[in-house]
Amino acid sequence: MNRDERSLCRALVSATVASLLATAGWSQSITWLGTLGGNSYAYGVSGDGSFVVGQAYKLYNQYRAFRWTAGGGMQDLGTLGGNSRAYGVSGDGSVVVGWAHSTANRQRAFRWTAGGGMQDLGTLGGTWSYASGVSEDGSVVVGWAHNAANQQRAFRWTAGGGMQDLGTLGGSVSEASGVSEDGSVVVGWAYNAAGQVRAFRWTAGGGMQDLGTLGGSVSRAYGVSGDGSVVVGWAYNAAGQVRAFRWTPDGGMEDLNRTYARLLTGMSVISEAYAISPDGRYIVGYGYNAATGLSEAFLLDTLPSCTAHNGDVDNNRCVDDADLLAVLFAFGSTGNDLGRVDVNCDKAVDDADLLQVLFNFGSGC
Repeated sequence: MNRDERSLCRALVSATVASLLATAGWSQSITWLGTLGGNSYAYGVSGDGSFVVGQAYKLYNQYRAFRWTAGGGMQDLGTLGGNSRAYGVSGDGSVVVGWAHSTANRQRAFRWTAGGGMQDLGTLGGTWSYASGVSEDGSVVVGWAHNAANQQRAFRWTAGGGMQDLGTLGGSVSEASGVSEDGSVVVGWAYNAAGQVRAFRWTAGGGMQDLGTLGGSVSRAYGVSGDGSVVVGWAYNAAGQVRAFRWTPDGGMEDLNRTYARLLTGMSVISEAYAISPDGRYIVGYGYNAATGLSEAFLLDTLPSCTAHNGDVDNNRCVDDADLLAVLFAFGSTGNDLGRVDVNCDKAVDDADLLQVLFNFGSGC
């Protein structure tokens, strides 16, 4: 999957997230953002949904980066010489990043502000660069750029320090895809010395860390939580299958299909994770939905399903025979994610859970 296809996938994911949140009780709506004369595509959105960025075609097959607001509509952000495309936007919508063709028809990373317009962020000594993400306050931009040897390298850009080469894992190629809210943590992928693609997490103090794989030889990271502690992406497992992962410092890289197997029915698979909410709770990407037989975007809510309670297993505010039966049917089960039948959250459905239901039987009814 190339960068443009991944961007389209992220746009699909964003639309699916909005739809799923709507069915969960949020206000449901769809707004068509308009065009600049031809087709248009959205690739990034601010945290509150009030700013959207992407690309829109104009006449004569030209396309431009845009920023959209409900009040101002679709704004052409201009270019550095030719076409342009926007991929990321800061939390308040004041900073937009992406790439644009220069007057020499070279692809260059840009950072746009209302006051300063479109700024060419330069390269690492080569001729091409590409910005893919921006920190919450807009001060840190990440992406990739060619160095003097024409090698593709992940970069981190700041106004004070310029474009910083984040290195590799021993190979010659790397690319940054995501950045934490304060800009201190960058994630992406890089080649190691053996020529294998590996997901990385970079920090100023620790440099570029190889996040490993799920048993195969390839992994790529795309999203990071607000505090930089949780990374998501995809990796090959030992069988050569693509699987979505979540990485944490304590747990390492985990296959989300195994962790949340109880949520997947039939032969459904979550293949690739592209983004994670700032608090680390929601993960989005795409996979195979066995119920429809289609590749579909997914929204995964990772909130632990077990919260100790008074025995109201079905959460209808009444402890009754339905709750008692649920515990009895699950009696003897053990595991990390049993749900509300594990009334006291001790990773086992046993007599303690049953007694809790019986003690509170009739409560709230």
